[in-house]
Amino acid sequence: MLNHFPLTLACWKNIIAIGLRSGNIITLDGTTGIQMAILSGHNDYVRSITFSPDGTSLVSGSDDETIRFWDVQTGGVAKTFYGHTSYVLSVSISADCTMIASGSADKTICLWDIQTEECHHVINQQNQVNYVRLSPIDPQHLVSVSGNQVWHWNMSGHQTSPTHDGSHIAFSLDDTQIVSCQGEDIVIKNTDSGTTAAKFHIDNSRISDCCFSPDGRLIAVAAGHTVYVWDTTSSDLHPTKTFVGHTNNITSLAFSSPSSLISSSMDKSVKFWQINTLDPVLTDPKSIPLTSAQIKSITLQTEDGIAISRDSEGVVRTWDISTGLCKASFQTPAKDPQWSDIQLINNQLILVWYVKRKIHIWDVERGELQKVDVTQGRVESIRISGDGSKVFCLSWKTIQAWSIQTGEVVGEVGLEVCQSQRSLTVEDSRVWVHSPFSEPLGWDFGTPGSSLVRLSNTPLLHSNNTKVWDINQSAIKDTVTGKVVFQLTGRFIYPQVSQWDGQYLVAGYQSGEVLILDFNYMLF
Repeated sequence: MLNHFPLTLACWKNIIAIGLRSGNIITLDGTTGIQMAILSGHNDYVRSITFSPDGTSLVSGSDDETIRFWDVQTGGVAKTFYGHTSYVLSVSISADCTMIASGSADKTICLWDIQTEECHHVINQQNQVNYVRLSPIDPQHLVSVSGNQVWHWNMSGHQTSPTHDGSHIAFSLDDTQIVSCQGEDIVIKNTDSGTTAAKFHIDNSRISDCCFSPDGRLIAVAAGHTVYVWDTTSSDLHPTKTFVGHTNNITSLAFSSPSSLISSSMDKSVKFWQINTLDPVLTDPKSIPLTSAQIKSITLQTEDGIAISRDSEGVVRTWDISTGLCKASFQTPAKDPQWSDIQLINNQLILVWYVKRKIHIWDVERGELQKVDVTQGRVESIRISGDGSKVFCLSWKTIQAWSIQTGEVVGEVGLEVCQSQRSLTVEDSRVWVHSPFSEPLGWDFGTPGSSLVRLSNTPLLHSNNTKVWDINQSAIKDTVTGKVVFQLTGRFIYPQVSQWDGQYLVAGYQSGEVLILDFNYMLF
């Protein structure tokens, strides 16, 4: 299992986006904490993310030296911007969604035209650019932080006012105030006049981030494992709130409402803090661990418009195959079993898994239904029938069909040749055994009490007449020439965690990612 701590976060209304060290961006529902989607495209640390003002787009900067412009609804990359020669440390989008500013470790600020993807201007600095921000009020105003100095620019790249000290800065929503972290001091200034409105101090702490609440009344500062909150309208120099709960350094802060604060940390968690203005005691923070657990099984159900995944931590998710977004998430008892399968049958989610020589059958509404002893030998694969009535179990020398309702064996076939690396494919009551070393073997278990019918054809589930899915090679082949026209690649892709129905390909990765491809829009 791979765990990746979050480096940055941003929120828009009830959507939270988190940039991870893995290169992925995950989105969460800010109310429930349920993961909505995984945005995959960067191949190195995601250092900065920001939403467009209308929340329909997301901009990210990465150590892979690129800036990506995402469609939040589909989770896809709309545009990619190339030009920096080192890590992209900060990104910002203009209020009218026409320009992107990016700051980089290559000591430059780039101004990008979103429509043309061209860089209109480059501002050179003497140190790496840790922060950039396009003003939401003045379209000609750009602020950057470089070399622990705050710089002000116009869109032509000319400096508009003297520099001042600051390692981390943030602006109020109305752009009238700026908070600047200067060593252990936190200074709030009026943007227009530059006069100091308030000043606070933290002893012996290294500040990592700061932000204003949406109403501009509160500022939050992250230092080490702790979050400090001040009321800017008060003359008290001591923090109004001090939030302790993370076990490692905090990497990013964001207010989701005037009284709700979100923090991400290198302890691989995101915490939601509720600020009660009448009571200085923290009220029960909700914490979400960010673990990228390996995908252990995948089911594609095109007729329902979904794919279903289960990871090694027992989390089952249903995915909308048209948008790639997560529709629902369930925590199940099936943690790291050897084999498993999931089906949605008549709106009932059924999960079957095998561990310690027993098959476990579970559904969301009623809990675990059966535990069936398996005595025929080591199980290599299990699958649920298309109607949800049976579980097919591939052992060393047999395929058995178990009734989900009674737990009894309702069919069995012996296998003449015992091979390794085998898996099952199921279509309705028909089942095929796949092996890298021989052609698929299939049987029809559809008629109870009668002898099983041997199938001569390959499973139609994996063919669209002109192309066929080779489950052993995780590849799509031309049925006429036999040549591979698409090869599924990535770390630890196995036949058990990939499916294709002739149009949609869905696959699960060790990193926790779920890949969905629509081949109606792909050219071979």
